[in-house]
Amino acid sequence: MAEMTAEEAAEWGKTLDFPTVWTALLKLGEKVDKTTENINKLGERVDKMAEKVDWVTSNVGGLNLSMGELVETLFAPRLGEKFDAYHYKLRRTFKRLPLYDDTSRLRGEIDILLSNTTVCMAIEIKRWLDKTGQVDEHIKRMQLIRQYPPAEAKGKTLLGALAAAVVDPDVRDYAEESGFFVLELTGEDVRLLEPAKGFKPKEW
Repeated sequence: MAEMTAEEAAEWGKTLDFPTVWTALLKLGEKVDKTTENINKLGERVDKMAEKVDWVTSNVGGLNLSMGELVETLFAPRLGEKFDAYHYKLRRTFKRLPLYDDTSRLRGEIDILLSNTTVCMAIEIKRWLDKTGQVDEHIKRMQLIRQYPPAEAKGKTLLGALAAAVVDPDVRDYAEESGFFVLELTGEDVRLLEPAKGFKPKEW
């Protein structure tokens, strides 16, 4: 829109009277009020959405943690007895055992460590064992345990196992090929899955 000259503005002003101006202001005020109302509603929606995101994040995070703890709690009792057929007699159980290097830096954690006087077994607990990468991670963990053994593992034969509520058959095969025992939660108990013929647990 081109800028009006003083003369043009004066002529235009002559066409305006109070009722016309007042009506225009009222309409403008209604538009401003409606716009403000819409902005407020949008703000309320954003606030509610943010609240929902916060609620979901906090609750899902809590659920993940409680599920992990629940699975470990379900697996831990009498877990050592599952290996009696191999004559290991693993009767000592340690949960959430930290791994520190020579500089006292935390390098990892063992979910469950079973032991006797000569053998120990590091068990990684998963809700779902469905990725070969989970097995690879436990291989790295076993190497760390051998490199920086906690007091309960020093000087002992080190074995490994993976346990889960749901075990993918292909991942189970990969775990056993890597020398790990595999356990599965069934109802209220845990069972050691029968390894394939010729299976030999790896000593780390």
